[in-house]
Amino acid sequence: MLKKKRRWHCLPGQPITDLDRQVMYWENKGKEVPTRELIKTPEQIEGIRKSGVVNTGVLDEVAKNIHVGMNTLEIDQLCYDYCTAHGAVPACLNYEGFPKSVCTSINEVVCHGIPKEEDVLQEGDIINVDFTTILDGYYADASRMFIIGKTSPEKEQLVRVAKECLEVGAEAAKPYGFVGDIGHAIEKHANKYHYGVVRDLCGHGVGLDFHEEPDVVHFGHRGTGMLLVPGMVFTIEPMINMGTWKVFIDADDPYGWEVITGDDKPSAQWEHTFVMTEHGVEILTH
Repeated sequence: MLKKKRRWHCLPGQPITDLDRQVMYWENKGKEVPTRELIKTPEQIEGIRKSGVVNTGVLDEVAKNIHVGMNTLEIDQLCYDYCTAHGAVPACLNYEGFPKSVCTSINEVVCHGIPKEEDVLQEGDIINVDFTTILDGYYADASRMFIIGKTSPEKEQLVRVAKECLEVGAEAAKPYGFVGDIGHAIEKHANKYHYGVVRDLCGHGVGLDFHEEPDVVHFGHRGTGMLLVPGMVFTIEPMINMGTWKVFIDADDPYGWEVITGDDKPSAQWEHTFVMTEHGVEILTH
């Protein structure tokens, strides 16, 4: 019988660390563990942190300027201008055919909404603005919800609970815990409101590339998924629907990107990039 190839390798010639022992313990128990390449060095984490500062600045700029009557192409231009003025590059621009610098997802658009001149923000809309920055080769990824003017109590609650889902997911992420712990906490909180947690999209590792391991699902069971190890960098970005968790790709989108709720009810999402430490996660995209 062929022996299963190990994912975790100790550094040759170096003493075995407590981190090595923890990871090998769980790997020997049959759990999914990261490769050593997913553990970022302090220098890499600092680079991602600096990228996060620019990314936060982009979303702060949106917060200052977003208003009724603004179209999403104007949001795209604002994000592009701020990012490039600070020496960075918008990661979304031309990524696998995505034509703009930012994702702008209004009401029933779950994610990957493409900025358009004809998409004009109306009183009562809710919109997710999702931006990823590349600075000196390091990636940081975050999104925020914005309420345009005054909206319904139902939409206000959805936006609030979606943010709470991000917070409870982050709280559940512990060193040498598992990705499934995050999803379990998020799903449990969303279920209190009978909301759907999108299953077809997830958070992800990030930092040296746009999308890395692990897949950070936002539903599921404790103790499942990849082991969370200090030095890993990843996003948590639950997409919370007012109705069904099911989604589809908009057939009218020529680029094949925009994701819509299966029942056309609103959706909300918040996202941060986190680094796992010995004490829990730290946000890199304040």
